[in-house]
Amino acid sequence: MSDDRRPHKFSEGQGLNEDYDEFTLDPPELKIDPTKVDPVDSHVLTDLLDERNITQDDVDVQSLIDVGLSYMQINRFEEATEAFARAAQFAEDDSLDEQEAWVNKGAAHAQLEEFDEAIGAYQEALRIDEDSEHAASAHTNLAYALWEWGHTEDALEHAERAVEVDPRFPQAWYNRGFFLSERGLYEEAVNAYDNAIRLGERNVNILEEKALALEELGREEEAEEIMERAEEMREEAEREMVEEY
Repeated sequence: MSDDRRPHKFSEGQGLNEDYDEFTLDPPELKIDPTKVDPVDSHVLTDLLDERNITQDDVDVQSLIDVGLSYMQINRFEEATEAFARAAQFAEDDSLDEQEAWVNKGAAHAQLEEFDEAIGAYQEALRIDEDSEHAASAHTNLAYALWEWGHTEDALEHAERAVEVDPRFPQAWYNRGFFLSERGLYEEAVNAYDNAIRLGERNVNILEEKALALEELGREEEAEEIMERAEEMREEAEREMVEEY
């Protein structure tokens, strides 16, 4: 597997309504800029919400999820876990909103390499519904977290389940290919990588993983072509980064 870590999939959210100020990223009532919060204080958002004694009826859960997603986008993962925990707490029991909050909470923990907590969050999301719009992400993320935790057998099981729930989810196919390669099932792995690529998962990592599987199958010429493509993609990304900065 490449040294570059694959991010866990989290939801895109619905965006904050301009007229809604209860849980925006920096509402006047909270007077907090997440980019300036001391990173060692991961309970700032939680403490401020507690001080306001907010009840479930007062909370727009999707807006609170968007707060967590905003933290994710600026790599403030500890604060994100707190926001998603609150979203799960205030969401209707066993609702899609609660499930989305748990999936995102797992993704935030995974970014912190807190895989035990991530696994627990994904399992809670799947307890709510194993076939919903968020279930494929939960299965995919759980598979990767289990692999990081050393439970490789269970990882493949959830990777398989992810593509069953949503066969058009490219990251699910990518993970399935990786875990199949880990078990020496290289032909099936290549097919899974091809599905992921067709569905839009085009990056250096997946090309390198596919090339390694092809090498194991003795298809060296194909593997070499794909590795060259991966190197071109990496060089292009480096050029864009230099131009940007």
